[in-house]
Amino acid sequence: MKNIINIQAIYVLWLREMKRYLRAKSRIVGSLGMPFFFLLFLGTGFKNFRPGTVPPDVDYLNFVAPGILAIVLQMGSMMTGIAILWDRQFGFLKEIMVAPVSRISIVLGRTAGGMTTALFQGFLFIGVAFFVGLRIESITGVIVALCFMVLIACSFVNLGLAISSLMRDMQGFSLVMNFIMVPIFLLSGALFPVEQFPVWVRVLSYIDPLFYGVDGLRYGLIGVSKFPLWLDFSMLLLFCAFMVGLGAYLFSKVDVD
Repeated sequence: MKNIINIQAIYVLWLREMKRYLRAKSRIVGSLGMPFFFLLFLGTGFKNFRPGTVPPDVDYLNFVAPGILAIVLQMGSMMTGIAILWDRQFGFLKEIMVAPVSRISIVLGRTAGGMTTALFQGFLFIGVAFFVGLRIESITGVIVALCFMVLIACSFVNLGLAISSLMRDMQGFSLVMNFIMVPIFLLSGALFPVEQFPVWVRVLSYIDPLFYGVDGLRYGLIGVSKFPLWLDFSMLLLFCAFMVGLGAYLFSKVDVD
């Protein structure tokens, strides 16, 4: 009888994701292309813009950098879903599904690999943002930001996993992913303060789980947030737990031909 949690299987799947990611240099560069230009053009183009809800000593570049970091994590994490579809198309998914390993171990290995690559992209972006002009408040704040980075990555890895478990077509997955990702990051307050939105849009923002991730990242990196840290953390943790459960359940129902 196979164990529920197989550490060796988790490690092997994680290592496979790492090797595949590090060998694809274009993927590393491409994953930072759009966020870098967002930061460069928005941060410098709106240099004199001061969001009314933040202290006057926080410029727009420092305001927007944590939000773009959240977008980097979101995009990098959900790419795990495409990897699942590739593996299904080329037969690797069928091989690991019939192996004497529980599907929970497969999900955990996939989640660990997707989270690690997303976090790696996040750290690369922080390095670029720091070079451009990001001012980090404290080491304690960096630890807080790291906790939120882990929760964001884990949440959206499993969202991508859940979506890919229901689909077989990679083109269709890309369309669905963009349909979900774009509203989530636009409503998260990553680029502009939500106070500038109409009331009905603001209500949607408060439903958006990424909003609490962005708010927590801002608290950690620049010391500014709309809600208390415990509320941001609790809301994102609940969403993360829900997505882990949903992703594991839907993946356990995957039928490979």
